[in-house]
Amino acid sequence: MATKQSHRWWIPLLGWLVACLLFFPIFWMFITSFKTEVAAVATPPQLFFRPTLENYVAVQTRASYFTFAWNSVVISLGATILSLLLAIPAAYAMSFFPTKRTKGTLLWMLSTKMLPAVGVLVPIYILARETGLLDTRIGLIIIYTLINLPIVVWMIYSFFKEVPKEILEADRMDGASTYQELVHVLLPLALPGIFSTALLSIILSWNEAFWSLNLTTFDAAPLTAFIASFSSPQGLFWAKLSAASSMAIAPILIFGWVSQRQLVRGLTFGAVK
Repeated sequence: MATKQSHRWWIPLLGWLVACLLFFPIFWMFITSFKTEVAAVATPPQLFFRPTLENYVAVQTRASYFTFAWNSVVISLGATILSLLLAIPAAYAMSFFPTKRTKGTLLWMLSTKMLPAVGVLVPIYILARETGLLDTRIGLIIIYTLINLPIVVWMIYSFFKEVPKEILEADRMDGASTYQELVHVLLPLALPGIFSTALLSIILSWNEAFWSLNLTTFDAAPLTAFIASFSSPQGLFWAKLSAASSMAIAPILIFGWVSQRQLVRGLTFGAVK
């Protein structure tokens, strides 16, 4: 046993190498945000330089970061809450009252994620304009909910399937209603999975850029639009763009780091019985 473990020393090393490769773009963006524009495009790249905060000052002077950040928070949380309100009853029905069409419906829902977003841009833009939802938080919440709903339903469905049916049958024999069965029995048992699904939905909504750039201008623009505003016809100002990107991803990185334990616990819910 000791010999086998000693031969697997390369597995942790490989994990660290992959992690460093994935983290390197974020690290480089972060240090670029403290360079001058000249140093940011210097060849070869400068690893040692005199740091400056002028890019962060320029970014905050040009646009109100907190306005965009607040829009991102409201839209991400709103889309996640609405997705859960729709997905939990749907996953409950499909898990414990399946029909011949249940699997086909689930596959159809998942297939909608394969549709290119640009293919439905024009009709959705027209609908948003005609209903007064263009450049509004409500409009983006609805769009993000529709985008994330297939994944949310699939994940909650898989978590509900891990719950033994005998527990629910016992509650029904005790006279529990459907509401009591769902709220007081099923949801507490599947809470880790639902929590991880909510975290994933928040992250997906926070990172969504295509619809925010096409359906908003300023009033409801989230941080993805805030980043894009630093690309101009005069060219890309890499240092300022890096500062804006660092400010945009910092909240979700901190949030992901703090909640990683709950996320992993939820994603592995039911894996070991």
